[in-house]
Amino acid sequence: MDFKGKTVLITGGGSGIGEAMAYQYAKRGTNVILTGRRIATLEKVQKNCIALGVKAWCRTVDVEKPETIDELVAWIRQEGHQIDFLLQNAGISTRSLTLETDMSVDRRVMEVNYFGGIYLVKALKDMFLERGVHIAVISSVSGVFGFPVRSAYCASKHALHGFYETIALEYPQIKTTIIIPGRIHTDVSINALDGTGKPTGVMDPGQANGMDVNKMAKKAMRAIARGRHQKVVGGFDTIMVPFYKYIPCLFRLIARNVSAR
Repeated sequence: MDFKGKTVLITGGGSGIGEAMAYQYAKRGTNVILTGRRIATLEKVQKNCIALGVKAWCRTVDVEKPETIDELVAWIRQEGHQIDFLLQNAGISTRSLTLETDMSVDRRVMEVNYFGGIYLVKALKDMFLERGVHIAVISSVSGVFGFPVRSAYCASKHALHGFYETIALEYPQIKTTIIIPGRIHTDVSINALDGTGKPTGVMDPGQANGMDVNKMAKKAMRAIARGRHQKVVGGFDTIMVPFYKYIPCLFRLIARNVSAR
């Protein structure tokens, strides 16, 4: 796959997986448009991408607010940018029991993880249908199966699979790669919402011992370059995926007893 001289639009590009993936695209000569809520972190990543020899821009976007996505799309058209790659990374997790999670949390997680991203795709549909696009989506092993204290997160990631698998079947000019990470060392658990919607502020031990985010990004980028439809990336924890598929009774036994943190 040819990356050089093309442009990738990244949601949630200021930190974590989005930041690491931005550098992977930049190293392949892809110009980068970074979006996220915090301009300071976006500008840091922008500077690092430029140092890798590509053009880079950053725009503040809150995917919970469609009007900010509209502003981004208007800017893209005004500047004459052509989007060849889209990385849907913006997301938020949860750490609370299902029936102790307020409905407002369920709705917010779906807005951030699912609705915001598909709103962006539909806002750019004319460009994508005319020129084609390769969309990479950061899902999770929690998008393959349910897991304790992550019900809203699991539901939102399952929804991503349904949407992006379908759109790739419907439109030959739209290619998708669904990246399915296990536990990756990022701040996702620190930023995860409790049952009332407040960030937990706690680094899960499992997250702290997860795969290095840059190693994960390299593996994900290889899958994108090869045009893989799905790619599971992570450590020993990802063994739950084949268990779920081939030995569901063993999966349920493990999932009930393994530490959800």
